Amino acid sequence: MPTLGSDFPMKPVRFHELTRDESLRRLASVRVGRIVFTHQALPAIRPVHHVVDAGQVIIHGHPGAPLLSALDTVVAYEADGIGADDTIGWSVVVTGVARKIAAGEVPERYQDPWDDDEASYLIRIRPELVSGFGLPG
Repeated sequence: MPTLGSDFPMKPVRFHELTRDESLRRLASVRVGRIVFTHQALPAIRPVHHVVDAGQVIIHGHPGAPLLSALDTVVAYEADGIGADDTIGWSVVVTGVARKIAAGEVPERYQDPWDDDEASYLIRIRPELVSGFGLPG
């Protein structure tokens, strides 16, 4: 039977639950996360860039991407903070419906001057559920 080598951290850690506000604040402190959605009746996970604006997660989509199947469905979005010693400092998951932001509703601050793909779009996730945990300290 295989055993875990010394490279595998076996020391138990005790995480504490984060409040909704603290979870969203930490989520806003990073720019990359993972969206979890259903694609062709199977679970799919894609890394994407995001911003948090007024408690909502905004991500950028491209035409033809599997992410299109996430529109108007319930999705989960997860991001975490990793310490310099490769330990998870915190993790946040938000769950909500992914909606395409209409072209006329896209705030100018989200318009990417380097994005020459007029068919790209933004997705808004309004979190219905927010859960987060972190290491003390």
